[in-house]
Amino acid sequence: MPPTADLPGFLHTVAPILDRWGYLAIGGVIVVESFGVPAPGQTIMVAGSLYAGAGRMNIYLVALISFVTAVIGDNIGYWIGLRGGRKIVDRWGKYIFVTPARLERAEQFFARRGNRIIVVARFIDGLRQLNGVIAGITRMPWKTFLLYNAIGAALWVGVWCTVAYHLGANIVKIMGYAHKYQWPVIGGIVLIIATYVTLHVRHIRRRRAREAAAVEETQA
Repeated sequence: MPPTADLPGFLHTVAPILDRWGYLAIGGVIVVESFGVPAPGQTIMVAGSLYAGAGRMNIYLVALISFVTAVIGDNIGYWIGLRGGRKIVDRWGKYIFVTPARLERAEQFFARRGNRIIVVARFIDGLRQLNGVIAGITRMPWKTFLLYNAIGAALWVGVWCTVAYHLGANIVKIMGYAHKYQWPVIGGIVLIIATYVTLHVRHIRRRRAREAAAVEETQA
């Protein structure tokens, strides 16, 4: 493995564990983060991708391990939320910095957006860690959660592994911009989707109205 100095910026923090444990570190940290613990899952995945770009790891293994462990971790969180729900989080959450207020804000955001938020939750700090737990608490059907969660994990892994692998040290600036502008971007995406759905529904209604009018004219 390369020395710590090869990792730019805040990625220094995960270098020691990545140097010692390699792929196991990536999988372990992402699993833990995915069921609620505030571990640096995204950071270590990006660091692993940088190592791969330098020829020290295999990018395909980094991506595969990240995807599989992200899905596994989220499903552990789903089980925790489904079985124990808010009681477990209220009792033990403080030890992993998941406060009732933080959970309530995440639940409200989750409730407003429905299933679609599962896909983008991986890109949002806070929701990334509580995604599965909240889905379990709200008793979302497991198959629905599994599908949307897998899509979200695949996009998350694909985006960050590709960007880090190809752009190297510039990833620190990119992650900074992504964190700074994540809410405007998500808002824009939601607005685009809502506009499309509105126009599509309006088109369908107009078409049905024309068809109904044609039927009435025929019968007359």
